[in-house]
Amino acid sequence: MNFFFASDLHGRRNRYDALCAAIRAEQPNVVLLGGDLFAGAFGGAFINDDLRPRLTSLAADLGPNYPRVLLIFGNDDPRSMLPAIEPLQALGLCEHIHDQVVQLDDTTLCGYAFTPPSPFQLKDWERYDVSRYVDPGCVAPQDGRHSVTRPAADLAFGTIAADLQGLRARLGRMERAIMLFHGPPYKGNLDRAALDGKMVDHVPLDVHVGSIAIARFIEEHQPLLTLHGHIHESVRLTGSWQERRGGTFCFGGAHDGPELALVRFDSANLDAATRELIAP
Repeated sequence: MNFFFASDLHGRRNRYDALCAAIRAEQPNVVLLGGDLFAGAFGGAFINDDLRPRLTSLAADLGPNYPRVLLIFGNDDPRSMLPAIEPLQALGLCEHIHDQVVQLDDTTLCGYAFTPPSPFQLKDWERYDVSRYVDPGCVAPQDGRHSVTRPAADLAFGTIAADLQGLRARLGRMERAIMLFHGPPYKGNLDRAALDGKMVDHVPLDVHVGSIAIARFIEEHQPLLTLHGHIHESVRLTGSWQERRGGTFCFGGAHDGPELALVRFDSANLDAATRELIAP
């Protein structure tokens, strides 16, 4: 089964144009989009005016070869935009799969959008990681801005670690599982931020900003593949868009340049995966 993976397109039309052109030319079976897909507060308009026409045109051109398009939101995508996705789902153009388990032949796929607390104010897709600790300079989930109301107890006490424990019970065989995360695992090639030498209140900042819970989940349960975005500059700083954690392949789709970063892989031959920067 042939897959495309891209993340952090941030509503940039040139990136969507490049993605749609690649889909037309190569006709993958599945397209995975890993969050931070839209233009912030203007995401609803972007979904209706830009994404829907592009996907509709693709579906008309490709007919039965139109891929299954599975997506999650990211920390920059307001949760209030979810209703704008529903008409696209009704037309079979895409599927929102946060906290959902999807079967693809013999492969199980699951999406998970939450990331640990950041310095940013929008908290729709942020959650405590393994405890109620917040890194220096970051804003707690209950103290930021929300586009929709969430239960106070969920904001104050919910953790990524607890969520992933619940997901594990629904996933079945981990050796055939693909996990579509927005955030990367802690302390690797995919979570390196440009925070060298920076301090908050005389406290040095950790240059690795990924999720400890996601890292522990990968190391303990060893899914076949995990996919990540969120930290745009990480690949540039580390020089690598992938890593191995035990037997698990981890691929990164975020990019801090103007190009689309497109990861191509065959689920039966992950060693042959590639990542291409497609210029505007």
